[in-house]
Amino acid sequence: MSSPALRRARRLRPLLLLATSLQLAAPAFALNYAEALSLAERQNPALRAQQSSVDSAIAAQGAAGALPDPRLTVGVENLPTGGMDRWSLTRDFMTMQRIGLMQEVPNRAKRDARVDVGLARAERERAMLVVQRLQLRLALGTAWIGVQAAERRRTVLDELLAENQRLQQTLPARIADGSASATDLLMARQEALTLADRADELKRDADKARAALRRLVGPQGDEPLDGDVPAPTLQPEALRARLHQHAELAPYPAMQAMARAELREAQSESRGDWAWEVAYSRRGRQWGDMVSFQLSFDLPWQKDRRQQPAIAAKLRDAERIDAEREEAERRHRQELDEELADLQALDRQIARIESDGLRLAQDRLALSMSGYQSGKSDLGAVLAARSQLLEQRMRLIELQTQRSLLQVRLNSLSEE
Repeated sequence: MSSPALRRARRLRPLLLLATSLQLAAPAFALNYAEALSLAERQNPALRAQQSSVDSAIAAQGAAGALPDPRLTVGVENLPTGGMDRWSLTRDFMTMQRIGLMQEVPNRAKRDARVDVGLARAERERAMLVVQRLQLRLALGTAWIGVQAAERRRTVLDELLAENQRLQQTLPARIADGSASATDLLMARQEALTLADRADELKRDADKARAALRRLVGPQGDEPLDGDVPAPTLQPEALRARLHQHAELAPYPAMQAMARAELREAQSESRGDWAWEVAYSRRGRQWGDMVSFQLSFDLPWQKDRRQQPAIAAKLRDAERIDAEREEAERRHRQELDEELADLQALDRQIARIESDGLRLAQDRLALSMSGYQSGKSDLGAVLAARSQLLEQRMRLIELQTQRSLLQVRLNSLSEE
């Protein structure tokens, strides 16, 4: 008679088998694109550095229009250096121990311009943060597509390697019965060597793509990838209409505003600044103490030699930024037109391969195989046809990869 423990073990056995089967059937953890993007944004040092620049520019805004720190002055006036009262602080009625407070006051136009410079600098840093984020998204999409393309190429090559292995296994028997020649086995082995070289190249490309992905997301870059990069439908006219929102053009309005504010600050130097000072002077008891107040003003009387050259320099800087923005917009418009033309060409090439290229290569392989099996052609025709089919499949993957990369780039031109 079985023990209670043995009976419980028998009852639990089906449950244990079910749990084991579920565990074996459970897929390995896969990384999806949204998780990868979140990881990349949290870990990217360039993004953190740019965020620090934004925070720094915002923190500096508060001091942009503030008055300079006041100045404390301490000293002795009218100290005798000769006679009976020399070096005495109390015997001569003109000798005073003085303490004063001075405040410099830049003119209002200068302070307003400095505030505008601070605001424009913060906006420029925010725009650069958007550029960094879009560049990160583009880099992640490029690495993601590279990994998936390498895996697809490897799958295609593995299928051909398996066919070659089966061919080499069957050829010795066929050579023995006279239905194949020893040359066929040599050609099959030569094909295996060529495919092995191709496999090494694909492994190298896959390792490089994984390295790029690990740089962005860390160790999770070695996990299987789940899903493709999101690729919204591209509307060429909409892209052209939104060209002014191009990420690399976004900092220019802030840079132009900053240049104009710096120009106004240089122009404000022509007005001059002023300052006030209050001082308390202590003398001996018999003389009494004194209080003084004074104002001082800058006299910009050398404008042609000091202020005007600085104004001219800032004006040229503003003109330079305007010209750079125009040139950048023209360049990006040309790049957009070229990339849209490339995208249309890729769509047509992919459609031809999918509709005719693969079918013709498969038909050629089938005819070559039929001729070889019937003894009307040699194995070289079969291997050539099989190589042509491989190239067509690899070409299709390459074109689809190029199209995906273009779509990612075009979708990364501006932040939605």
